[in-house]
Amino acid sequence: MAQAHQSCGPVRTVRRRRICGPARALLAMLLTALVAGGAVPYASGPGRAYLSYLVLAERPDGVGAARAGAESRAAGGQVVQEYPQIGAVLAYATGGFAGRVRSRPGIAAVGATRTAPVVGPPRAVEGAGDFTAGSEGSSSDGRRTGAERRGLDGGGARDSAAWLRAADGQDGATPTVPDPAEAGAWNLAMLGPASGRTGDAAAGAPSAEAMRKVLVAVLDSGVDDTHPDLRAAVDPKASASCADGRPDARSGSWRPDPGMGESGHGTHVAGIIGAARDGHGVIGVAPGVRIAAVRLLGPLGQYYAENIVCGVLWAADHGAKAINNSYFADPWKYNCPEDQDQAALIEAVGRAVGYAQRKGAVVVASAGNDGQDLGTGRTDGRSPNDRVSGPAPTRYLGTECIRLPGELPGVVTVSAVNRDGRPSSYSNYGRGRVSLAAPGGDPDAGAQGAVVSDWPGGQYAALAGTSMAAAHASGAVAVAAALHPELGADGLVELLAASAAGACPVGPRACGDRQYLGAGVLALPR
Repeated sequence: MAQAHQSCGPVRTVRRRRICGPARALLAMLLTALVAGGAVPYASGPGRAYLSYLVLAERPDGVGAARAGAESRAAGGQVVQEYPQIGAVLAYATGGFAGRVRSRPGIAAVGATRTAPVVGPPRAVEGAGDFTAGSEGSSSDGRRTGAERRGLDGGGARDSAAWLRAADGQDGATPTVPDPAEAGAWNLAMLGPASGRTGDAAAGAPSAEAMRKVLVAVLDSGVDDTHPDLRAAVDPKASASCADGRPDARSGSWRPDPGMGESGHGTHVAGIIGAARDGHGVIGVAPGVRIAAVRLLGPLGQYYAENIVCGVLWAADHGAKAINNSYFADPWKYNCPEDQDQAALIEAVGRAVGYAQRKGAVVVASAGNDGQDLGTGRTDGRSPNDRVSGPAPTRYLGTECIRLPGELPGVVTVSAVNRDGRPSSYSNYGRGRVSLAAPGGDPDAGAQGAVVSDWPGGQYAALAGTSMAAAHASGAVAVAAALHPELGADGLVELLAASAAGACPVGPRACGDRQYLGAGVLALPR
């Protein structure tokens, strides 16, 4: 899958199925009925329509978050989550809220994070909202106890059955491929001889012990930690759901929803990063790494800004060395600073990313699958993508309009190349907008030209896109961190760029103008 949620088309190898046009209107009516029955986690209100808002104080700290919360409540909002790390809160309110709070002293920005209203704020969940949950008492290497393994094995059979039933009932379900038995991984071969290895000093690979000390956060649709390739990789003490903007560390909250079309994307990404080297399935770029599975995909099929903020902060606070973001923010594919709402979303996600970078994390993001030059003016014909009816207006965008989080300062933004090393036709590009390139594959080339990785229910799928490319880069960051534990985030980014430059080909659409490949094609650092 190239980018989580890209279009309404049936390109099964690269895109999650979306619900579009009149079907969205029907979905809205169904959701209203489901909410009344408690199937969707939004509390019912007295016939009122609520939007969610990120409210940012001028002070990016706990004092600022308290001010943002107080002003939000004074303006009639219901605060459902505080983000003291960045001086912000998530509030739900009815019309006129943003204007009232923007005029208050100490408030820097307020932005609606959605355009389609809901009937109320999320329902209360016991234990949700605690960014320190899960970390206390975690073992040094994140290994599961015997009881946890037994429980996981038992749950895995049930989860697998659910996934198989869901796949059988969906016309657009992602097709699976046979177990590759760790063979034919062209994508790993592109990265160098040490790729997919641990404990092989002669090949320049890190030791297994060093690898277990590194945590990579996968912010995505959820990760199936019952998959044989990922059972030893996913660290339950560092995993959570941020599907409604609140960290929820209850057991299994990070797993994907088998009833949501193609939400196996996160499992596929996690497999590229850290699938075990055990003779079965696939091998990750960094086998032996610990994975923090952080589900962002919400119950309405969106990656709203509060989900992203929550996920990035959770990953940073749990010590992630790399934070993988293979998606774009909803509902605006590109956020433009001249719009007050979108400017607030840029500021909120930007604060979260900056916080993570200061905590030592390398933030990695996919460049996107629209084949667009991000450094020039362009159009957007799909935003807002949470609307319930009618076509989206065509927006004419300047270069100041950016994808979140991929075009934020310091983010390693990754474009895609095919098996032959040439830029993939779907990949976004742009001078100064792309950091480097990595294997993304060709969606029309089948399992031989796409990237084969894990899929929920113990299965495997061949997907292609910049989502896959970003996952390779996150795995490379993990390898670099294991080999060079003395390096901080900036040092790891520099090492990644230098290694890519050494593998940079020359010629048209190559490194001569840096438009397509940035610093170069990803190679494992040494």
